[in-house]
Amino acid sequence: VQLQASGGGLVQTGGSLRLSCAASGRTFSSGFVGWFRQAPGKEREFVAAISYSGGSIYYADTVKGRFTISRDNAKNTVYLQMNSLKPEDTAVYYCAVMRNGGRYYDTREYDYWGQGTLVTVSS
Repeated sequence: VQLQASGGGLVQTGGSLRLSCAASGRTFSSGFVGWFRQAPGKEREFVAAISYSGGSIYYADTVKGRFTISRDNAKNTVYLQMNSLKPEDTAVYYCAVMRNGGRYYDTREYDYWGQGTLVTVSS
């Protein structure tokens, strides 16, 4: 599975961005797709995750109410709509695929990772 994350950029505080994670190669009909982020000097942290069916969705408390994860299985693409962005959202955002169910918030549970896309929120 190859994952291509895109949509990052520079935005002002309060602005919006939509990230995309396109999957190619072998795909899976179970498990989760997750978004994680890593700010300079910090560990990679969980942002959001969605099950294959879309029936299970989880968010980190820090983004709940501002970010929305969704997926289009026909396009093998998962999106992360980010609204009301804050400077503390600045990070490289990564998408990842977990083949089977597990701890959706744990980076160690994910089997495939994209290359990351940089989001910078200016104050």
